[in-house]
Amino acid sequence: MANFIFNIAKGKDVAYAENVNNNSPANSALVIVLLQAAQADDALRDYDNLSLLLANAGNTEANFTNYGSRKVLTDADGITITVNDTANTVTIDIPDQVWTAAGGTTDNTLAKLLVCYDSDTTAGDDTNIVPVYAYDFVATTNGENLEARPNAAGLSSQ
Repeated sequence: MANFIFNIAKGKDVAYAENVNNNSPANSALVIVLLQAAQADDALRDYDNLSLLLANAGNTEANFTNYGSRKVLTDADGITITVNDTANTVTIDIPDQVWTAAGGTTDNTLAKLLVCYDSDTTAGDDTNIVPVYAYDFVATTNGENLEARPNAAGLSSQ
């Protein structure tokens, strides 16, 4: 298991983050999805949308108490894109994510954190959500706050 960018998103991740920050298209967002079960990385990276990914029995979205709905990050949520001309990189970063009182009644052992791109959050359809990044996220909920920091150096550095 490792951290990776999905094949469908290679070369597009910075543009997705810029779309969200510029609110263009309107209602675009990054969407955080937690998985309690996930296929091997080599199979997982081939999915082109979240609906197909979750349709596979090897991939199960979290359902712990207080998971509620997925985290949705918009232009108001502090997504940063940093161009470093010295290192010749572009880094995308998001704030740490917290699920308050995660679990307790229903607990999950988690395997992956996905950062996805939704070009229109009002559509309400997982076929429109593009998986962008996958991070190993091994944690077990128990009613305490659950904090996720997908990558201390940023989501991506290219």
